[in-house]
Amino acid sequence: MTSLGDRGRGWTSALKRHAAGWGVAGWPLLVGALITASWYGGIVAFGIPEYQLPPPHRIVEAGLQEREVLLTGAMQTAQASLIGFLISVAGGLVLSILLASSRWAYQGIYPYVLLLKMTPIIVVAPIVILWAGQGLASITVITFLVCFFPIVANTTMGLRSADANLLDLFSVYKAKGWQQLLWLRAPGALPYFMTGLRVAAALTPIGALYGDTVAGMGSGADAGLGFVVLIFSAQFKVPALFAAAFAACVIGFLFVGFVNVFAWWVLHKWHDAYVAVD
Repeated sequence: MTSLGDRGRGWTSALKRHAAGWGVAGWPLLVGALITASWYGGIVAFGIPEYQLPPPHRIVEAGLQEREVLLTGAMQTAQASLIGFLISVAGGLVLSILLASSRWAYQGIYPYVLLLKMTPIIVVAPIVILWAGQGLASITVITFLVCFFPIVANTTMGLRSADANLLDLFSVYKAKGWQQLLWLRAPGALPYFMTGLRVAAALTPIGALYGDTVAGMGSGADAGLGFVVLIFSAQFKVPALFAAAFAACVIGFLFVGFVNVFAWWVLHKWHDAYVAVD
């Protein structure tokens, strides 16, 4: 027979699960509704004209009217974002392993990685266009340059932050360098690597959109979202401009969401940030 205490604990667990579900979906929806209501209220209260701040329903209408242009541009931007992101992940991992494996490599190469990061992309972009030409290649390189540093910086820090006592233990058992890397440094660096991935994923659409504005092709299906934004701005299509901004946000949300799911899949069974606490 089930006791009252057991029933109470069961109800408490059910309430916790419902509260957790509400926190995942309910609060964002509630905040979104409040933002939308404030948006309409601000337009009415301050008499803001549509060419400065269009109401949400006009943005939706403009998005539907320009859906073909927006969809094509979003696909082009997403393609450049994905290629640049994947190359930055692969290149960042390889360079991080090199930097963490050799003190001389770290001291000799890492300052130049910092130098590349500190060079404004607005200065580097014309050089990239000069070398790679207009189009997808230049946009991909610009995206790569924007995403590359967070992955290198975070992963290198993780690989170099292995516990000194564990390193001594591996040395006592005469573990080779690749064994230290595979069984000690790499697992410990995974949370750092995931942090770098999150930052890079958030920066990816920014790099691709900027690449579109300076290196994009403006002809038909080759125009990315950045170039579409320039066209809408020149034509003074303000609601469509907001719709393009929303499309860019969706791309960024998809990238960050995928990385978060991947991080959870890799870390949830053992890392403190993902282990559920009752």
